[in-house]
Amino acid sequence: MRAILRIYREAFSGLTEDLWLLALVTLVNRSGTMVLPFISLYLTTERGLAADEAGRLIALYGVGAAIGGYSGGWLSDRIGHIRTQQTSLALGGICFLVLSTLEQRDALAAAIFVTGAIVESFRPAVMASFAARADPSILAKAFAFLRLAANLGMGIGPAIGGFLSLYNYRWLFYADAGTCWLAAVLLLRLTNEKSSHTQESHETTGGSPLRDLPYLALLGLVILMAAVLFQIFSTFPLYLNERAGFREDAIGYLLSFNALLIVVFEMILIQAVSDREGMQLVGAGAFLLCAGFGLMPFGATLWWLALTVAIWTLGEMLALPMLNVVVAQRAAAGYRGQYMGLYTTAFSLAFILAPFGGTLIYEHFGPDKLWYVVGVLGFALWPLSAALGRHLRLPTSS
Repeated sequence: MRAILRIYREAFSGLTEDLWLLALVTLVNRSGTMVLPFISLYLTTERGLAADEAGRLIALYGVGAAIGGYSGGWLSDRIGHIRTQQTSLALGGICFLVLSTLEQRDALAAAIFVTGAIVESFRPAVMASFAARADPSILAKAFAFLRLAANLGMGIGPAIGGFLSLYNYRWLFYADAGTCWLAAVLLLRLTNEKSSHTQESHETTGGSPLRDLPYLALLGLVILMAAVLFQIFSTFPLYLNERAGFREDAIGYLLSFNALLIVVFEMILIQAVSDREGMQLVGAGAFLLCAGFGLMPFGATLWWLALTVAIWTLGEMLALPMLNVVVAQRAAAGYRGQYMGLYTTAFSLAFILAPFGGTLIYEHFGPDKLWYVVGVLGFALWPLSAALGRHLRLPTSS
């Protein structure tokens, strides 16, 4: 027990009070993430849309998020990281309340698009805050800590949301709005200025990320990887409901299991692999991410599906913290917000591709074919990551 406690103390050492507060804000905000995990079921069961039509509406969230991701990073470089987060959270709560009242397809489409743009501008701002306030020697650890907070919140949100949706879906929107506003209030304790730990870029690019060709190639890899991960917001719950016969609460349990694994193991995993080459870890993580989903058609029991969740969660834990470090270290001085913004925009573009492409394959070729395609993709992402590693050198962290 002492050895285990020592491992965890070492994993969390060096994190400042500002980083803990930013993590708390992220935890509170993500604890209200109840709408997105169930939006496909909400649109099909409550609003009567077909699966592919619901997929197109969910893709509009991604379109808005792509705009919000880059604009959030741009604003962070100009008005500050904290003000950008507060604005996103305050307006995001209003968006969720409005969305809960709409019934017409066109109104839903417009509201989903606007909600994505406003809510997702939070992400590059909080990532830029972490990069600016963390000591360079613990950057990988700091980003793993941010993911821990986010995924702990994701473990709370879907589990509660699954129960609430059995009674009334509208409660999901109320909870999301309330946690947005609570997080905005907590941010009042932080100043808008950067700390003394502002990082220098690991490989100075001289300016805008739009002129950094290796970085743009990396974003292409991010889009493919994130498109796989984001199946959890569209085809994954549909598959569990239609093929495995799971109710919303059981689906929420599996999503919470993913978050629980990240909360318990990611910090010590990053501590253990901190001396490994980063893009090799990204490649191995991408392979495991795809393999976990690719194994789903081979069983339909809760235990089998929980095993597949564990496999793709391990891939997620290896890949995403290291990707965050690559982006933070590569950003040129004064452009960190824009680098983070373009990075989160890549995830938003994947959010467009994931429900549109995923539901298209799901509806026209069958659910099993979708997961086989995902599994094969993993064999391509690993060597692609290694090739990019020759151009994007990732420093190790202590």
